[in-house]
Amino acid sequence: MRCIDHSPFFCSWSGGKDACLAYYHAVQAGGKPCCLFTMLSEDGERSRAHALPLRILESQASSLGVSMVVGSAAWGGYEKVFVDQLWKFKEEGIEFGVFGDIDLEGHREWQEKVCATAGMKAYLPLWGRSRREIVAELVDLGFQAVIVAVDEEKMDRGYLGRVMDRPLMDELESNGIDVAGENGEYHTVITGGPLFQNPIALDVKGLKSHENYCFLHID
Repeated sequence: MRCIDHSPFFCSWSGGKDACLAYYHAVQAGGKPCCLFTMLSEDGERSRAHALPLRILESQASSLGVSMVVGSAAWGGYEKVFVDQLWKFKEEGIEFGVFGDIDLEGHREWQEKVCATAGMKAYLPLWGRSRREIVAELVDLGFQAVIVAVDEEKMDRGYLGRVMDRPLMDELESNGIDVAGENGEYHTVITGGPLFQNPIALDVKGLKSHENYCFLHID
């Protein structure tokens, strides 16, 4: 693991549990958080994977005491927009990008590549650990992770709105669902926990569906 102690970093921020726990570990390792960086859909209104409104992301950043930086692009232009922002971070003295991936090698290769392109280093503090161990640590630390999206080909929409805890972890595993949702089974939003100065309020307006995913529609 690369040493991040005393080094300025940005965190690639989904708003969910893995990015949050990676941010936490980077801070605990002595890194200096500068900002959260989230890619939005091309209309600039919601995060790509989790469909979270910008307001929620900004509230998370404010509660953590850092700034929120966003980019927006269709998938075809995603990498260029991402790398262009990394060059700006580098010019500002940011040395590391923090990412919450666990064991998907293609993701890590991409993160290493884009960071290297901008003369930065990728830091993945969760990499290679047990998926269950990571979720258990998140729960035991006191982070509140609310399920906001489910792949309905893999799990029921009845899980939407539930807060991750150990009984829910056991229930997911007993139903053959990956406890970390690492393969896209579900996504979460963090509404509070260590390092957060204030809880994040969710204004849920109902449900929305897109392809095989069902989302909490949050304003």
